[in-house]
Amino acid sequence: MSILKPDDSAATCCVYQLRSSDLLNTTSVGASNDNDERKSTLGYQTDSSASMNTEEKTSGACIVTWDGPDDPSNPKNWTKGRKWTISLIISAFAFLSPLSSSIAAPALDIIGKELNIPKETELNMVLSIFLLTYALGPFILSPCSEIWGRTRIIRFGNIVFILFTTLCGFAQSKQQITAFRFFAGLGGSATMGMGSGVLADCWRSEERGKGLAVYQLAPVLGPAIGPIAGGYIAQYSTWRWSFWSIVIFNIAIQIIAFLFLDETYPPRILRLKAKALRRSTGHSSFQTEFEMQHRTLPKLLKVSLSRPWLMLATQPIIQALALYQAFNYGMMYLIISSFPSLWEGSYGMPKGQAALNYVSLAAGSLIGVNVSGLLTDLVYKKLKMRHGLLEDEPGVPEFRVPLMIPASIITPCGILLFSWSAQARAHFILPNLGVAIMAGSSMISYQCIGAYIADSYDNYTASASAACCFLRSLGAFAFPLFVPALFGNLGYGWGGSVLVLVAVVIGIPAPLLFWKYGARLRRSSRFSSPKS
Repeated sequence: MSILKPDDSAATCCVYQLRSSDLLNTTSVGASNDNDERKSTLGYQTDSSASMNTEEKTSGACIVTWDGPDDPSNPKNWTKGRKWTISLIISAFAFLSPLSSSIAAPALDIIGKELNIPKETELNMVLSIFLLTYALGPFILSPCSEIWGRTRIIRFGNIVFILFTTLCGFAQSKQQITAFRFFAGLGGSATMGMGSGVLADCWRSEERGKGLAVYQLAPVLGPAIGPIAGGYIAQYSTWRWSFWSIVIFNIAIQIIAFLFLDETYPPRILRLKAKALRRSTGHSSFQTEFEMQHRTLPKLLKVSLSRPWLMLATQPIIQALALYQAFNYGMMYLIISSFPSLWEGSYGMPKGQAALNYVSLAAGSLIGVNVSGLLTDLVYKKLKMRHGLLEDEPGVPEFRVPLMIPASIITPCGILLFSWSAQARAHFILPNLGVAIMAGSSMISYQCIGAYIADSYDNYTASASAACCFLRSLGAFAFPLFVPALFGNLGYGWGGSVLVLVAVVIGIPAPLLFWKYGARLRRSSRFSSPKS
């Protein structure tokens, strides 16, 4: 490595040209606004770095940025194999955490008897308290990733998840299992809050659909498969092995993650390279723009705790997307909570056989993710061509909307089929078919919403996702608590009809409004990505 020092008489700031592909280009600058900071970190040329006043030049700061658009250290330039390895590991974590949230569902009555929990609402709380943490965890864990990187926080959160999930299997009281479930969910929420950010770090907009499709399938597939495994475990062993079996699988994934899960957060990667430059050259002037801002955890927490709430309160797009996600996610957990009473009570099936009906949720989700994975990027590219955009130019977020329109119509049809066929105690295939239709269409909408958020709020994806995650998790937490009142008092038919009405009122107009007014709303938002 050779370093060319600038001529002392040529400039008042220090500028270094690095002759090593392993090092980064540096640009001299003393300060920049927030938008320039984000662009420079991602490799864009900014006005503030191009023209500096004398005061900024005399600061002598050398900003470390990417070594051009094809820098191999930039996660977006990694090989497809490396990107898919990261995506699959993150998806595995995102699968196991929701799996734990629902695996105890078939054994709730046994847990109630052993731990003396007589009330059905309190039993459902044992199931859904796990999901409450999904609304709280990302607000704290996501800003921590801005200092220590995404992979460290994901691994730490998974260790917390493993510890308290193990303790769930040793619980001896209602208070213990509720507390252990809460802290296990808090650890598991690390991947749920940062998973989409990891994928956004790796995948470009035009190829993001498939990566997100696999990741977003995991939180839906986990709750569907969990009760199947939990049903047979409860029937042939003890409910405590429901938790311990998850721990065994999670430890295996954790070992793989320690070996192959690389850091993807650009500021963290650049910070490490700047540190290497300072150590190898002896010059302390090498810094990233994030380091120059002197960001600390208290400052980041202050922003993290305020910005998602601000976005949720002021961004109509976030409000609508979050409500729609909350309904879809809450509906899925409501169905999961109602299955034991439906299949064991109304249909008289044993636990193991009753648990097999959760296959409909998994099958519908798989169909939905395959349809969405194939069509999301295809529709996005077609609409780019139709609007005269070049291949390397980003499209607009509204190009994610078209698939949501048929999905929003199909969802209430699936709910209607499930509810009235269950009310009539029709052949078990019919309620399962309704659930599969609802799950598949909800999965399509879920993935389109995730891609829309990533495209709309490129600079604030974590905050926008946290805002949506908050309402979505509250829906998943609260909906199961309505099961006794909804289906117990109204029956499956009329109770389901109430849900259909909500799905029609919220779901069908939403994508049409996004398509027509989305761009106008984003232009008036100070959080919206300039590129969109």
